[in-house]
Amino acid sequence: MVLENAAPADSRPWYNLPLAVLDTETTGLAPEQGDCVIEVAVIHFDNGEVTNRWSTLLDPGIPLHPDVTRLTGITPDDLMNQPSFVDVAEELLKHLRGRVLVAYNAPFDRSFLIHEFARVGMTLPEGAKWLDPLVIARQTQKGQGNMKLGTVAKRLGVQLDEAHRAQADAECAGKVLLALGKTASLPESLEELLDIQERWEAAQEAERSGWRSRQQQGRGGGNRPLADDGSPRNALGAAYPHGDELDPVRYMYLRLAGRG
Repeated sequence: MVLENAAPADSRPWYNLPLAVLDTETTGLAPEQGDCVIEVAVIHFDNGEVTNRWSTLLDPGIPLHPDVTRLTGITPDDLMNQPSFVDVAEELLKHLRGRVLVAYNAPFDRSFLIHEFARVGMTLPEGAKWLDPLVIARQTQKGQGNMKLGTVAKRLGVQLDEAHRAQADAECAGKVLLALGKTASLPESLEELLDIQERWEAAQEAERSGWRSRQQQGRGGGNRPLADDGSPRNALGAAYPHGDELDPVRYMYLRLAGRG
């Protein structure tokens, strides 16, 4: 079942377009291996202002690891009697259709939603355009410290009240994107911004790939430089506090999976 989008053909600056900023909390890192969404939120911005907030907890139908509870505050009891994804899929799509989609570290949220919709025979809005404030922050705040959402927000004067809850993170991500637009001399055209974002994302992935290669070589040769505490120093610097994974929740998932 393919549902029509689309991000509007509109000559207004991208920051005045209808945006749907989304965030998910999940049971793990790997939707292709059965991990599921436990919370999803969508915040609408129109002409740069919040116009609607929507969020829901979801029963994933699988156990919730205690570390997820510790970091998000979401407990197994919180998820009891909550709707499953299929119950909210159509409503979620209504909040996404006809808008530019925004997510901080968009590949993570997008991959989970693709899998969740596929499980119920549906898809994300066809042809949707995605903006990722993380890609823009990595480029425009290079050398200023780590790129976790809360840290980037603090540098921009944006408040984050409840980190690792979907609604608070989504609203913060939208405000971070708009603040970056004001401070980073970004183009006003959506298409131009998408082109630049694509180039930046490719360059950042090449940087991370090079770091991974050097890390593997260092492990093999025993010559990785050490930090002050004796642990292997991260060649990517302070902007990458957990290797190439920026979100501590996702870093925790990697460690649980033996990949951290």
